[in-house]
Amino acid sequence: MEQWMKLALEEAQRADQEGEVPVGCVAVLRNELVARDHNRSLQLHDPTAHAEILVLRQAGQQLSNYRLKDIEIYVTIEPCAMCAGALIWARVKQLIFGARDQKAGAVFSKASLLSEGRFNHSVQVVEGVLARPSREILQEFFSRRRSSHPQKTI
Repeated sequence: MEQWMKLALEEAQRADQEGEVPVGCVAVLRNELVARDHNRSLQLHDPTAHAEILVLRQAGQQLSNYRLKDIEIYVTIEPCAMCAGALIWARVKQLIFGARDQKAGAVFSKASLLSEGRFNHSVQVVEGVLARPSREILQEFFSRRRSSHPQKTI
């Protein structure tokens, strides 16, 4: 699992270099890479251009199917509600993520959309794979952002 999460971290670093929130994602089918991407909402002027959504779109195109039932998704941070919902509708087999997202995570932190029996499809979840570097890249990004855009006080 770590080898795939390292690829997701490489994508997160690309996002960071592009000024995007550093989240990376890869899709794997039977131990073969199918798709990889990172957050590109700013670049694409698209609020749905999260790493997971872009990877699901690529995987669907690559496999000529919107149902991705044997796909494993590796992402550096716990998915938001939009992305967790997309994993369900795509019928993804398994989600593997690095760090929890206490502000917007919809797997454990703020909601539990992927809980067994909640929807007609269940996604297996593994958390904590390379959690520390996944968390650190986000913390460093937001720390730099805060120092370059200090909060105004009234």
